[in-house]
Amino acid sequence: MNEVARPGESEVVPAPMPGAQPLVLRPDEGAPPPLAPTGRSGLSPLNRRRLDNFRRNRLGYASFLIFAGLFIASLFAEFIANDRPILMSYKGEWLVPVLVDYPEEKFGGFLAVTDYRSPEIRREIAENGWALWPPIRFSYDTINEDLPTPSPSPPTWMLSDAQCRPVAEKLGGTTCADLPQHWLGTDNTTRDVLARVIYGFRISVLFGLILAAVSSVIGVVAGAVQGYFGGWVDLAFQRFIEVWGGIPTLYLIIIISAFIAPGFFVLLGIMLLFSWVSLVSVVRAEFLRARNFEYVRAARALGLSNIRIMTVHLLPNAMVATLTFLPFILNGSITTLTSLDFLGFGLPPGSPSLGELLAQGKDNLTAPWLGLTGFLVIAVMLSLLVFAGEAVRDAFDPRKTFA
Repeated sequence: MNEVARPGESEVVPAPMPGAQPLVLRPDEGAPPPLAPTGRSGLSPLNRRRLDNFRRNRLGYASFLIFAGLFIASLFAEFIANDRPILMSYKGEWLVPVLVDYPEEKFGGFLAVTDYRSPEIRREIAENGWALWPPIRFSYDTINEDLPTPSPSPPTWMLSDAQCRPVAEKLGGTTCADLPQHWLGTDNTTRDVLARVIYGFRISVLFGLILAAVSSVIGVVAGAVQGYFGGWVDLAFQRFIEVWGGIPTLYLIIIISAFIAPGFFVLLGIMLLFSWVSLVSVVRAEFLRARNFEYVRAARALGLSNIRIMTVHLLPNAMVATLTFLPFILNGSITTLTSLDFLGFGLPPGSPSLGELLAQGKDNLTAPWLGLTGFLVIAVMLSLLVFAGEAVRDAFDPRKTFA
């Protein structure tokens, strides 16, 4: 076949056949197509579509942003609610009491730990420097001995000046505005409710995140092994899970708490023994469905190891179901810790806990701010997680679209 070169190019093209219409080529024809944009953060087109669907779900996306903002703020709880100054200057020296324990002898006292709320220490600081205090001048375990009313005391803004005057005059004031404000009142041991809510929210979410993350890893591994190998491996795992899942978790925690003082990591370890079971069936079903697909058989024929096939080819499909379940696993983990604290088998006494706040509300019906605060905080937190979880689930659903 005769070939002719296009003008200005070294590339040759076939000559037209006799009687055929002349072939007209555009200047850019034959050149490689331009590369498609990689998109935000190098995401694949499928993940970009999922992210766009998640953002278009306004309720779920707003719930996620609110929950994330509240959690990030709670990570800095010591800078929001504390009975120590954040920063202070004393006799020309810069001090950070919120991070460092300074002995009281530094301020002319005798105690090993400085009580910054005592009138003597505050007077000494005012005369020799200044202090920057947090917005809430109480930590979760601060005992306020100067309350206008007996504990549990209502919020300060609900009190009259006549009720506050005796304590205000003692502190050098005359009205309720001159007292340290308890915006949500105090509990039955004179501790600030708002400070305990902030710290309790942080503990609950951290407990749920750690438990959900670790249990998801264990559940994914167990489900992947069951679904990929099948046969007697699947059968043996299924029988074990049936027996293991039948153990009553609450009774086991009650028995263990009789020998070991319950704490954050003790409860986390006990709950981790059983929480991974809920995710196994979902991952197992995904691996059972995909292990006989053509691309998996081709990978085996090419000599790839089982570990590589499971992690590279099958795990991404199973992670879709895992990610959609993760917010609901987090929701269940937080609910479990709250229930244990409410029953008295959770965190040690004195720890900031939303469940313990609910228990105090039950025992002090004449102090409705305790029960209402605990209920509203838990209800809002779990609702935000449910709305965000539904948005994640819809984002991974290929049949779901948003305008």
